[in-house]
Amino acid sequence: MRPVSKGPVVSRLGSAALGLAGLVTGLDQLSKAWVLYSLNLPYVQSVPFFGPVHLTMVWNRGISYGFIQAQNDLTRWLLTGFSLAVAAALAVWVSNTTRRTMALSLGLVIGGAIGNAIDRMRFGAVVDFIDVSALMFPWVFNLADSAISLGVVLLLIDSMVQGSNSKPR
Repeated sequence: MRPVSKGPVVSRLGSAALGLAGLVTGLDQLSKAWVLYSLNLPYVQSVPFFGPVHLTMVWNRGISYGFIQAQNDLTRWLLTGFSLAVAAALAVWVSNTTRRTMALSLGLVIGGAIGNAIDRMRFGAVVDFIDVSALMFPWVFNLADSAISLGVVLLLIDSMVQGSNSKPR
């Protein structure tokens, strides 16, 4: 008699990371709905928000911070597919993690990738609106981009800490 498979087992940290990814995706989509439909940012283009922060409408057809512009539908769908494939691969990776920083970082990246992929599917471009150009930062971005960037930084820190802990002294 064969044992009954209980399906994939996800660690507690893996579940938390996937929950964080859902939270990031939800907050990203809510913020974009707010600027699109409540502020009508596509029509007013830019409004002061707080201090050096403005809300400025940019339809980003590229990847994070406007790199690799997609000027046709094939590139749009390739970027969408790539984002979703990365999110799926990271979800598999994080499912058995035992390190908090890794779970946090991958949850942020997964959520950001899905948030921007949703925009590409819905609008053909990503909704960017956070403008801090007054602080000499040249890009307009969104919460998903911020989550991806923070997640990558945390992943690098986690890798460096893990690397330094495994070296013989």
